[in-house]
Amino acid sequence: MKIYTGTGDLGKTSLFSGERVSKSDRRIEAYGDVDELNSLIGALIAALPAEDKDIAEALERVQSDLFQLSAILAVTPDSPALDSLEKISANRTTQLEQAIDEIEAKLPALSGFILPGGHPTAAWAHICRTVCRRAERHVIRISDDYSQGEAAEQFQRAVVYLNRLSDYLFVFARCCNQRHGVSDTLWRQK
Repeated sequence: MKIYTGTGDLGKTSLFSGERVSKSDRRIEAYGDVDELNSLIGALIAALPAEDKDIAEALERVQSDLFQLSAILAVTPDSPALDSLEKISANRTTQLEQAIDEIEAKLPALSGFILPGGHPTAAWAHICRTVCRRAERHVIRISDDYSQGEAAEQFQRAVVYLNRLSDYLFVFARCCNQRHGVSDTLWRQK
């Protein structure tokens, strides 16, 4: 199978549900952001030291979730193709919340805003967090398309999942700094 098809040369692409749309379509923009986030999480995983295998496995699960989310975004709300996709479980958001709570319990309390950065893995996590927030905003922009039925439920779960994922990536960045003996840098107005 060739990687190039030429079918997108005129600025159109196919959704998973088969419709041809402009590559500037809001839906394409939204799942493009999710794809970018997935790639950046891959870079974060690659930057993790070997002893952080447990973290890498948790992040790989997030990558799998993001593939599911992309597939849901790549179908029109009334498409029968939605029925064939694996759904985003509300349990995945609950698992992220539990992970956030576990990580926060081991971190010093926040006393102000922190600047993104620190250890390279923390910096990658902050980049992932900001792209996740952008993806969330773009997913919300297409919310009117998903106003009822199963599609609306899946869409709402996707929004909540992305919101919680950005929180997870924030505390994960702080965790990376702590694991590597780097202090978070508090923001100070100069």
